[in-house]
Amino acid sequence: MPSTLSARARLLATGGDRKTDAKDALHVAQVALFRHDLRPVVQEDQTTILRLLTERRDDLVHERTRVLNRLHAVLRDLLPGGVPTGLSADKAAAFMKGIRPVTATDNCRRDIARDLLADLRRLDRQVKDNEAKMREAIAATRTTLTTLPGLGTVLAAKVIGHIGDVSRFPTEHHFASYTGSAPLDASSGNNVRHRLNTGGNRALNSVLHTIAICQIRDGGRGQDYYLRKIAEGKTPAEARRALKRRLSNVVYRIMKRDQRNHLAQAA
Repeated sequence: MPSTLSARARLLATGGDRKTDAKDALHVAQVALFRHDLRPVVQEDQTTILRLLTERRDDLVHERTRVLNRLHAVLRDLLPGGVPTGLSADKAAAFMKGIRPVTATDNCRRDIARDLLADLRRLDRQVKDNEAKMREAIAATRTTLTTLPGLGTVLAAKVIGHIGDVSRFPTEHHFASYTGSAPLDASSGNNVRHRLNTGGNRALNSVLHTIAICQIRDGGRGQDYYLRKIAEGKTPAEARRALKRRLSNVVYRIMKRDQRNHLAQAA
């Protein structure tokens, strides 16, 4: 229930903005009684689990990046010339075997590096466990999203977790608007152009961007579509946006097809 609707009902009923819990409940019920376009309350299922798992994974990945950067900085001060990029827990452990502290300060740095390495290994295990749970939840949904090139388990989990019930989008155009993949018209005279849409769900927009980049890189129908748009005179950025819009339609159709199949099997 959008708060603006309940506030409007309260204002129309009382002529003021004074509120109590009892009055709020009454006004929410009144709005729900006469509005048929509100999202229904549904029981939590695998969709909710996937959203929780993806949010947790994002937290773990961000924390892992922070720890890794800090470990890299400490090792840079301990080892002549520092350490190369692309550091991992195993590589860091190998570098640390060659450390021979001379001063008390270096001893402190080594102890901190050991703590950070332990944190990094713990986070690696947690990310791995999280992705295992994610695969189980994805399998339980019986989705076919992972058949789309560039869309693996983690990205599929993010799509399902953020979308929920795909039937709440009447058309693929509504879906594209929600994902922020519908470009905005920026035409002037005979010059037809579209600019980046910075609205919509940015997490889903990022998923579509990742899929588009993978398909452009790996070849196939996505790359063919991208190159065709380049040949039509679009800039690389415009061609990518066009591909993202097309991928939004594909994801929507896959989810609608999966939903129809599940309903048919349950009948």
